[in-house]
Amino acid sequence: MKAMILAAGLGTRLRPLTDHTPKALQQAGPYTLLQFAILKLKISGFTDLIINVHHHADSVISYLEKNKGFGCDITISDERDQLLDTGGGIKNASWFFDDSKPFVVYNVDIITDLDLKQLYVHHCESHNLATLVVRRRKTSRYLLFDEFMKLKAWENVSSGEKRMVQLTSEPLNPFAFSGIHVINPEIFSLMEKQERFSIIDTYLRVAAKHPIGGFVDESKLWADAGKPESLAFAGEIAAKISL
Repeated sequence: MKAMILAAGLGTRLRPLTDHTPKALQQAGPYTLLQFAILKLKISGFTDLIINVHHHADSVISYLEKNKGFGCDITISDERDQLLDTGGGIKNASWFFDDSKPFVVYNVDIITDLDLKQLYVHHCESHNLATLVVRRRKTSRYLLFDEFMKLKAWENVSSGEKRMVQLTSEPLNPFAFSGIHVINPEIFSLMEKQERFSIIDTYLRVAAKHPIGGFVDESKLWADAGKPESLAFAGEIAAKISL
């Protein structure tokens, strides 16, 4: 099965650690973040991977070559000329997903013991265009779902900005996006025409006509390694997960 690891980001929240070493190669306990993501996907049956690169791209490519892709078939999606954001990065790799099957997208800074096989089966049975892994945790930006876990809105509680998929009077449930999703290739024909855009913007735009679902991750071992203060904690979590 196929998957994509988003590893092209500048890692601005991790500076100065990322001034000379990309976020993907930061150490989290016994693994680099990229190593963890690859092995996590591998044990779940996703061994045909594409990884986007931009910041310190040569370092990431050399690392993968040195470690022989950790036993996976690795393809590089090169964004050195322009960082394409999440949506643009996925769209730029659309050619890779040519088997008409759903694929996983995994943010490189997420450490979790979530069962990706269970997630994939749930997505296939749900008939969603995309299924987003979410958690009940505090954040400034929330995805809002109805009782059937269909995406209905997005809200920034810090700025007060709110974007509705469609007007509704029903109560909506706020969840934080966890940086893992399963997507049907049909989404490529619905994506923005520009090269650089957020995948969340795409989801909010298409959700009125196409089901975008949420999958609640209640696993106890989870960490976002995107900040210096959380990297050490992510390492502790990663050390508890067998890959």
